Amino acid sequence: MAHHDVLTDLPNRLLLLDRINSAIELASRKNWSLALMFMDLDKFKYINDSLGHVVGDKLLRSVAHCLVGCARHSDTISRQGGDEFVVLLPLIESNEDAELCAQKMITTLMQPHHIDNHVLHISASIGISLYPDDDYDAETLIKNADTAMYAAKTNKTKKYKFFESSM
Repeated sequence: MAHHDVLTDLPNRLLLLDRINSAIELASRKNWSLALMFMDLDKFKYINDSLGHVVGDKLLRSVAHCLVGCARHSDTISRQGGDEFVVLLPLIESNEDAELCAQKMITTLMQPHHIDNHVLHISASIGISLYPDDDYDAETLIKNADTAMYAAKTNKTKKYKFFESSM
């Protein structure tokens, strides 16, 4: 329980950091790349405020289920709290791998979520940071992905964005 989110049973921040650090260590030895994606549900607060926290919690469990369905066995899907999720892709061959995964998750989450008597339509924004391109440290990679996610929120056509140093 100390390493998993109570609501979604996904790994929590503590376990995620351990997995990122292990992935960085392995990637460093093997000369591999990895991607970190920071995801936030768009306008989730409106669902919580208008339909209540019980519906919001059920939606978060539905989102967690969808994200796990999009992931490879080696990936880690983590809930950071609230409506924020972090995805670790411990081995990518190119940036396009992370891009394809982000697009798959966004498309999957846009499908209707049937919660109690409600049909909810949601979207998500994703920021992506890459090791070793964007940093060598787990906390900095998370921060960079979070920064990129805020840039993605302002983009109406493409709901994911790679971190850029100019951000």
